[in-house]
Amino acid sequence: MSTSSSTVERAFTAALYEDTDAGLDTGASLLAADPEADAELARRGEEFVAQAYRRGWWPADVVRVVRRELDDTHMRLVSSLVLAEARRREPHPARWARQLAELSGESSGDRKPRTDRFSYATAVLELYRLLLRLPALEPLEAAGPAPRSSRMLTRIRALLAKAEATGFPEEAEALTAKAQELMARHSIDEAVLAARADARGGADAPGACRIGVDPPYETAKAVLLDAIATANRCRTVWNEPLGFSTVVGFDADLEAVELLYTSLLIQATTAMTRAEAAQRAAGRKRTKTFRQSFLASYAHRIGDRLSATATEVTATTDGSLLPVLAARDLAVEERLDRMFPETVTTRVRGVSDAAGWTEGAAAADRADTGAAGPAPRSTASRRAVPGRDG
Repeated sequence: MSTSSSTVERAFTAALYEDTDAGLDTGASLLAADPEADAELARRGEEFVAQAYRRGWWPADVVRVVRRELDDTHMRLVSSLVLAEARRREPHPARWARQLAELSGESSGDRKPRTDRFSYATAVLELYRLLLRLPALEPLEAAGPAPRSSRMLTRIRALLAKAEATGFPEEAEALTAKAQELMARHSIDEAVLAARADARGGADAPGACRIGVDPPYETAKAVLLDAIATANRCRTVWNEPLGFSTVVGFDADLEAVELLYTSLLIQATTAMTRAEAAQRAAGRKRTKTFRQSFLASYAHRIGDRLSATATEVTATTDGSLLPVLAARDLAVEERLDRMFPETVTTRVRGVSDAAGWTEGAAAADRADTGAAGPAPRSTASRRAVPGRDG
């Protein structure tokens, strides 16, 4: 064993396998005193990342948990490791490659933290401790070839970007409504193409992805994501401890859900900030309960509006497509049940501010599909059972 490998092993024995500050200090001291161990230390970090992948994690999942548990220094370190490890495993599935590309763009200006060797080694060991202890997750089957480039998705992205940027609620409403209508039509078009491929012996099966559900007000955000997913023929299960929801559906629908959730979360936050300002101007102090009630109401209402638009679009299609759509819905449910045989229903807690609820519903109406909604749905989301992997 080389000297550098021996240094790393002794540092790991001291710092990684015993969760004490004294062990961390001992390990960091060993690494700080041996600059020649840096290359071996980085190589072992890449192995920890690869090990996380074998336990079901994807690049965005690893980065998300580090952001959630540690700080910016660790974020720069893990970003470098993920990108370095990626160079060892090409080609990448399409969604995996997109996650790497996004991370590369975010990390383009990052450099190795400028600090003393002891502090740097401490940060590295703290990161490796976290990576080593990541639990196993439900595997996401790697997608096949990259999906077809779609001008429809380009139009949807443009509409949502305009909805996020406008200062006029009525314009945001119209843009978001049109985006959901296009998403519903795109889903049906993809179903038709898939049915034709199946008839020729091709195969099309549901996939899955994970979307971060960050604090604060995670429960309301998980319900919002679930409402968007349901309206777009997908299903979700929320992992509260690890801060994400797994979304199950066909690839085109998964992409639509990601786009719409990101946009509506921005729109909801903007509307909530505006509503809070109006409340303060009227002399009423609003707190956490206002925001929680606002987002819960927004999620509840927006789900009705999005589902109404999707239902209207489906109603205008050729009736012969209904069995195809029903078969795809069943395939999604079956895939969800295989991945998560046990779940519980989570409901939003702390919804006690009437003004927040009213303002949230009004904001959702301004971002809705422009169609009359069905009877209100339960404001709830499925959650993975605690104690199970993922």
